[in-house]
Amino acid sequence: MTTDSVPTRNTDFERFFRMLESHTGIAMGNEKAYLLAPRLSQIAQKNGFADHVSLIKELVSQPIGLLHGVTFEAMATHETMFFRDKYPFQAIKDVLLPQLIHAKRDSKQLSIWCAAASTGQEPYSMAILLRESFPALSDWDVKIHATDLSERALSQARSGIYSPSEMQRGLSAGQISRYFTRLASGHYQINPDLCQRIQFENVNLIKPWQLRPKSDLILMRNILIYFNQEKKHMVLSKMRDQLSDAGGFLMLGASESILFDASFKMHRSERVTYYSKA
Repeated sequence: MTTDSVPTRNTDFERFFRMLESHTGIAMGNEKAYLLAPRLSQIAQKNGFADHVSLIKELVSQPIGLLHGVTFEAMATHETMFFRDKYPFQAIKDVLLPQLIHAKRDSKQLSIWCAAASTGQEPYSMAILLRESFPALSDWDVKIHATDLSERALSQARSGIYSPSEMQRGLSAGQISRYFTRLASGHYQINPDLCQRIQFENVNLIKPWQLRPKSDLILMRNILIYFNQEKKHMVLSKMRDQLSDAGGFLMLGASESILFDASFKMHRSERVTYYSKA
């Protein structure tokens, strides 16, 4: 490596991170450069580049195209599990859904949006919760809108197929037996009847979207932590507009909060914080 290759590489990395933030909202800097090799080396090799450095050099010199999208997806974090963190789902079951069901008892319509659905565990957890705890909703028009930036993650979500290790994260043996079918491969697939209320769609939260009807419950968990303040404010403003006027709720991740925003009202239920329109 020549002495002038390091600053050239760092400049390319900086430009790549700026592109990543501009198109996805994910804010990273050169302090995160250690993530580039493990996340992009395989993509580089598959597309004929010597390494991730060569790949990035090409990306920053070209207009946004399909290869950019693949690398942006690879830089996103898709950590998830069934019934992740437990306490939010307890609050949804004990507090939020009973209030929403009471408010919507005349229309018998309920719209839930999982705004960072990743590989599908969150929306499927919601479907299982509804089936187990709210059988009275069987004749309601209930829709679960599940969206994510990553088409690759959504592909697995739509298939509903999970490895044994993924199944062991958050599900009981009884839930696996009731709601999944074991395949010849040893993987498990969600039963079709549990998928009927879920619609998967590719949505970039920092780009324009149009979701109708408005949502009674929005789960946008562990996403704001990747955005800068400007993007956070913009996304939260759009989320507020998307919330139903009939008592809709927004739930963020455990380490996220809405600070200094008078357009939201904060609520607490034991270990969980959630929000409604002020």
